[in-house]
Amino acid sequence: MRKELAALLGAAAMASTLVMGLPATASAVTLPSACPKDLILPVPQTLKATTTVNLRSGPGTSYTAKGSLATSTKFEQYCSTYKSQTWDYGKVLSGANKGKWGWVADSYLKY
Repeated sequence: MRKELAALLGAAAMASTLVMGLPATASAVTLPSACPKDLILPVPQTLKATTTVNLRSGPGTSYTAKGSLATSTKFEQYCSTYKSQTWDYGKVLSGANKGKWGWVADSYLKY
């Protein structure tokens, strides 16, 4: 059943790429090597910031802040990594940093 579902999702993703000319899955995007391959989402998830939170160059507070996401800013999650807390990698979809890619602490994001 899982293989059939994966094949169906893959076909749908490919069809949406051909129709819209947009990347349909995380594999269509160059992800950093820090993204564990088993934690890359088959389909990106859209999340919202629950408070103002930094967008970082890597998965941790020791990495440079590239900007911030205000409350309710949309963020498209492509993968997660686990260190002392969970960090999500993706693209900012709205707000002042729209279009930027980076890492956000998962505890400040919700579905």
